[in-house]
Amino acid sequence: MSDSSTPPAGSPQTPNPHSHSGQTSPSPAQQPKADRSSIIAVTALPVLVVIAGVLGFLTPDTFTPLAPTITWSLGVVMFFMGLTLTLPDFARIAKKPWIAALGVVTQFIAMPLLGLLVVTLFNLPAEIAVGVILVGCAPGGTASNVVTYLAKGDTALSVSITTLSTLLAPVLTPLLTLWLAGSYMDVPFWSMLVSICQTVLVPVIVGVLVRVVASKLVDKISPVLPWLASVAIAYIVAIVVAGSADSIASAGLLVLLAVITHNVLGLGIGYGVAAACRLDTPTRRALSFEVGLQNSGLASTLATTYFSPLAALPGAVFSVWHNVSGALLASLFARRPYSKPPREQLAQDARAQESVR
Repeated sequence: MSDSSTPPAGSPQTPNPHSHSGQTSPSPAQQPKADRSSIIAVTALPVLVVIAGVLGFLTPDTFTPLAPTITWSLGVVMFFMGLTLTLPDFARIAKKPWIAALGVVTQFIAMPLLGLLVVTLFNLPAEIAVGVILVGCAPGGTASNVVTYLAKGDTALSVSITTLSTLLAPVLTPLLTLWLAGSYMDVPFWSMLVSICQTVLVPVIVGVLVRVVASKLVDKISPVLPWLASVAIAYIVAIVVAGSADSIASAGLLVLLAVITHNVLGLGIGYGVAAACRLDTPTRRALSFEVGLQNSGLASTLATTYFSPLAALPGAVFSVWHNVSGALLASLFARRPYSKPPREQLAQDARAQESVR
């Protein structure tokens, strides 16, 4: 996973989530190799990130000089994300445009405002406050696609929302950060916009083009992509933690509490908005993860580049926590069977009434 942006390798082959109703998940032997690799990588990522964080904290002199490579590392992760996307992934947005739009709008409204709320409630110092808000203004992490699949949610919709939010991030992330965090520190809007285009948009587009040109080769290496992305994310976390090692002892617990609050509220609002719109259960689960799980790798990278090592700390902590919370919630959802969605049930009732006539 999130960053938090572990590519959902094999997502084009992911079974239709709506077929999960009343059924058990396929056994590991029945799942495509790329899917199994993604699932294992998601499970292992929190461990890798924790190990990386501990190493960064204990040996800061080893990782601090590597800070200039963070941007390149994130670009590699986003390139891997592009490799996992196919043209049908973009076509799915057209099939459910209003639901995809609902997910993106909810994410870019709820998470930034929740970040500001958390900052205010915990009375966080300026640098940490900017880091928390920056996490909230980031696009969705592609780890949400994998946990949505594990939770028997609408995986295709999840991929669509993640793709759309990532494409909008070059404008919305710096704009929202300027609006909400500008009172804490100077926010270089145009520099951030260019940086996100370079580290997110361009690598994703190049990855998509490579997949179009060499799809067979990409299919062969896709089981490895989640692991390469996991290593890259752990590498970023180690550098971020090393840069703020002196502050972790005093601010670490406060940052953890702020991150947990931010994440839990986001997961709840995502599910609640979908429920209020009377969307079906798979869609509710997808929106919960799409809103609650952020591309914290991007947030840490931007914080390190434009603000301070301490501002990058919330993104590093979020990288660990949201993988844990996502996996736990996916496990809870997967164990809770659901009946037919309201819309399907209404359509079925209408057909039954017509047959009686």
